[in-house]
Amino acid sequence: MSDLTALLRERGLRSTPHRRAVLHALAERPHVTANEVASAVARTASGPGAVTELSRQGLYNVLEDLRRVGLVRSIEPAGSPALFELQAGDNHHHAICRSCGAVQDVPCSIGAAPCLDAPSVGGFVPDEAEIVFWGRCAACAASL
Repeated sequence: MSDLTALLRERGLRSTPHRRAVLHALAERPHVTANEVASAVARTASGPGAVTELSRQGLYNVLEDLRRVGLVRSIEPAGSPALFELQAGDNHHHAICRSCGAVQDVPCSIGAAPCLDAPSVGGFVPDEAEIVFWGRCAACAASL
């Protein structure tokens, strides 16, 4: 991500070291828990241009701010902690391995948001669909 400051300002957010560090962490590794984001941000706290320590509540505040303005997407698979990724704007779905927990992106089923034709329910207008496919990744399926 080349200019995080400009990206944050375009979305109406101040460019803070914590917000930039979280975006950078998610750019390096998608589908991570808040704990994994915290670990990645903590690793950057010791290098040049380091951020100050980020509290757990501060991390959740940053993630929510970024989610609210459409820079970050969270998925909440049943029985698992929430996972975070950069918002790609493509309304993709996810495949999650029941054995190892690996998460893979799955392209939109039809190709245009919201990927599914939802029935008309009292004027409801869908703008996003989220599908999670559960199963076993190739490595775990091969080891059965």
